[in-house]
Amino acid sequence: MEDKAVILVVEDEKKIADIVKLYLEREGLQPLMAGSGEEAIRLLKHGPDLVVLDLMLPGLQGEELCGIIRQNSDIPIIMLTAKTGEEDIIKGLGLGADDYVTKPFSPGELLARIKAQLRRHKRPYTRMSFNKGELVIDVLKREVMHSGSVLSLTPSEFGILVSLAERPGRVLSRLQLVNMVQGYDFEGYERTIDAHVKNLRQKIEDDPKNPTFIKTIYGVGYKFIGAKDEE
Repeated sequence: MEDKAVILVVEDEKKIADIVKLYLEREGLQPLMAGSGEEAIRLLKHGPDLVVLDLMLPGLQGEELCGIIRQNSDIPIIMLTAKTGEEDIIKGLGLGADDYVTKPFSPGELLARIKAQLRRHKRPYTRMSFNKGELVIDVLKREVMHSGSVLSLTPSEFGILVSLAERPGRVLSRLQLVNMVQGYDFEGYERTIDAHVKNLRQKIEDDPKNPTFIKTIYGVGYKFIGAKDEE
């Protein structure tokens, strides 16, 4: 839902950051504020719905951060910058940004663009049912039911399950799942995903050795094979 969206604002100018934060809060949106690219990377683990990204940052530059985000996620990115040249705009969009707002800017216009991107990129499903109701995932409630019983999943298990279920039939590598679930600064070995999947199968599969929901693609990663129920 749009009014539940979390917006990561990466801006080192405090005055601008405060204005953007105020406008977001007035609209019922939840801002996450980062004053540097490095801080933004740490906050990505919270799973923001959109990123407002200044390009001229201390340390890690905005263009580089945009590339890091886009390598692992299709989250919408709005660049907010004083770089107003046509070449700069073309370059920014070429890096994977969804929109480009130049300084000085109207906070109201920025907010309108944020809301437009959220409408375009909102999650396709908030509640998913598979195999004739055997497995039900409620994303907003963060609740998973198997054969009518509510399961107790860790945040990592829930994140892995949702990441796979939202992309049925698509193979996700362990590294992709680490980035989606743990955050971009996660320093653990990506094979830890295997342990999470093993535990997850114990909870959602009738026979973990013959899974009907999460299939191992040896040498690559995992894919979701459950049959989605019709709405």
